[in-house]
Amino acid sequence: MMVVTALTRDSVPVLRRGVRRQFDNTRNAAILMAPERVIVLDEIADAIIGEFKPAATVGDIVTSLATRFGAPAHEIEDDVVAFIRELNDKGLVAL
Repeated sequence: MMVVTALTRDSVPVLRRGVRRQFDNTRNAAILMAPERVIVLDEIADAIIGEFKPAATVGDIVTSLATRFGAPAHEIEDDVVAFIRELNDKGLVAL
């Protein structure tokens, strides 16, 4: 499912209805559960999705992650945006 939506620093990403993040004890990993799909998240993907909060913009997420991991925001922004765009393209995230 291709969802074409403009992604900007002011976009507010949210998991779509029916998609949830949880920890899977069997896999010993964070996962995204979606209808008929399970996506295993690595530490970085889980950290990004963990920052999805009501009214948190992409810019807010980048700033929070930069602070949390001691990384310059301008160095991680492209990766965060690309990951959110990929989730949006797969129909897992709404903007």
